[in-house]
Amino acid sequence: MYPQAVIFDLDGTLIDNNAYHIKAFKAFYDKIGKPFTIEEYKQHINGRVNREIFDYVFNTTLSPEQSEAYTNEKEGLYRELYAAHIKPIDGLIDFLEALEQAKIPKAIATSGVIPNINFMFEHIPIRNYFHSVIDSTQITIGKPHPEIFLKAALSVNAVPSECIAFEDSVAGIKSAKAAGMKVVVLTTTHTADEMKGADLVIKDYTEISLTKLRELQV
Repeated sequence: MYPQAVIFDLDGTLIDNNAYHIKAFKAFYDKIGKPFTIEEYKQHINGRVNREIFDYVFNTTLSPEQSEAYTNEKEGLYRELYAAHIKPIDGLIDFLEALEQAKIPKAIATSGVIPNINFMFEHIPIRNYFHSVIDSTQITIGKPHPEIFLKAALSVNAVPSECIAFEDSVAGIKSAKAAGMKVVVLTTTHTADEMKGADLVIKDYTEISLTKLRELQV
């Protein structure tokens, strides 16, 4: 039995782009005179919404205007760095096509901002595969809270416990599991050992199939 829907995170899940987010954050941290580490990115930044990230970076509650300005600065730099390198994770398009042929609805649940979502769709022609996109403007609490995955399931008329989520972050795994979903995680950002709670760990989409999705539903 197939899942009622498959819900994908975006950054590090549809595209292997976190190295470029890291470069952009490193440049941002350098500008404000703060040290930056990969571990900090993994623990406090990856998978979370920007308004929470920049409150964390500055250790205060920023105004919406301040948060938006910092977001625009950092995300603009990210797009500039990544534009020449953007591509789907190996096997993604074949897997999306297999889901399409099986008539399994697909949604995106991303903490990212709309300009970055559009940037991906402009470079990778996969928009038509997705029935809906839930982004950071549509939620009140970011991952690891389950709100974004619950809304994504609702958007495709699916029961959350009958959905499978694809993620790459610890916060994302916690979010999807809290929504009651099985989780497949890609090792684009974390090692397999760091991905506690995932139901299946894969390197890319050449390691997943409809048969494996069915097995996860058992």
